[in-house]
Amino acid sequence: PSRLAAMLTSFIEGLLCCLTSKPANTVVPVETSEPADGYEFVEVKPGRVLRVRHIIPDRPAVEEPSLGGIVSCKRKITVYRNGQLFIENLGERASAELKTCQNGETEPNSTVEVELTDCRNSSPPAEQSQQPRKRRRKPKRTVVIDCERRIAACKGTHSDVALFFIHGVGGSLDIWGSQLDFFSRLGYEVIAPDLAGHGASSSPHIAAAYTFYALAEDMRLIFKRYAKKRNILIGHSYGVSFCTFLAHEFPDQIQKMVMINGGGPTALEPSLCSIFNLPTCVLHCLSPLLAWSFLKAGFAQQGSREKQLLKEYNAFNVSSFVLRAMMSGQYWPEGDEVYHAELTVPVLLVHGMHDKFVPVEEDQRMAEILLMAFLKVLEDGSHMVMLECPEAVNTLLHEFFLWEPVTLPPPKKEPKARPETAKPQTDNTSEP
Repeated sequence: PSRLAAMLTSFIEGLLCCLTSKPANTVVPVETSEPADGYEFVEVKPGRVLRVRHIIPDRPAVEEPSLGGIVSCKRKITVYRNGQLFIENLGERASAELKTCQNGETEPNSTVEVELTDCRNSSPPAEQSQQPRKRRRKPKRTVVIDCERRIAACKGTHSDVALFFIHGVGGSLDIWGSQLDFFSRLGYEVIAPDLAGHGASSSPHIAAAYTFYALAEDMRLIFKRYAKKRNILIGHSYGVSFCTFLAHEFPDQIQKMVMINGGGPTALEPSLCSIFNLPTCVLHCLSPLLAWSFLKAGFAQQGSREKQLLKEYNAFNVSSFVLRAMMSGQYWPEGDEVYHAELTVPVLLVHGMHDKFVPVEEDQRMAEILLMAFLKVLEDGSHMVMLECPEAVNTLLHEFFLWEPVTLPPPKKEPKARPETAKPQTDNTSEP
């Protein structure tokens, strides 16, 4: 009955919106707890105010030796005009380079220069097969990376470590409630903003305010305001793209990254055939159906616990106008595979096995493209895995924060001639 009443109410409001040409459910910040309870309101631009939860641990900072492994990153990334991407790791202990063909298959230990028809399924004509003519590809773009990065363990008692949590479309900083409480109790300084139009942030009624570039600029200003010497970015879904953007903008300040159900390393482009292209008033009429669909696709189970999580953590409470503007504003052509392959920061990929929004193959592809990536799949989780499995997610994140690579000594070069090899020869000649 309550669902039917909600559907009737939204239908009437949407009908009035279409008749009167007034926006349905104009965006208003939700009621919050006491602002003094770790919440701040930051004006990133005149009239554009974001709510930020900022928790500074009370425990005193303990000096910690700045030890850690040094990772040498030497990569050559080549993109050809037919869409081929070649990643050549040039380091001494680098893994085999990855060759990706147009059909999506990968081949290890491939050479950088290949035939023009290597990734084509069609066979060459008979006259060409009799006299094969080899042509070298002309690369469309070549990127060379050569840097060294020191990876240290980010302990919570250190005063120069900050954790940034960025949510996705339709969420709010409340979805990170378990993570913010867990890591702040451990002594980490945590920062979690509400995107514009979400949670208690201001919501301008103009579609241009919700493009990727507008939201990314907000996150850049928030990062500059709260950043420490060492920072860790944690993003969920659409928020992963903003974390990747920040890692490119501030490569020397980002220590590590966590991508939770973020998808593959592809450039963002809004879908032309999507339900979110419908008029705002129509979307408002369908809002109960959209919320029900999100519950079915975003959670592995749809019981009373999941419904309570959806309501309690404000996981899908956004206006129809903002939802439409967010989906149509996901245009980011720079965020392609090369853009992701340029990242030199260690990345933890967390994926919920039952996620119906992001297939696991996309996160697997992301793990292949990134230089230092670790993919962890949680079998009991879906798209909202931080709400479904908070203890497992917190454990994975904490282990990753404390991780540091082991620096191995360089292998010793063997001498050209050793006495052991010459001794048997002299013994053999002395025998009768």
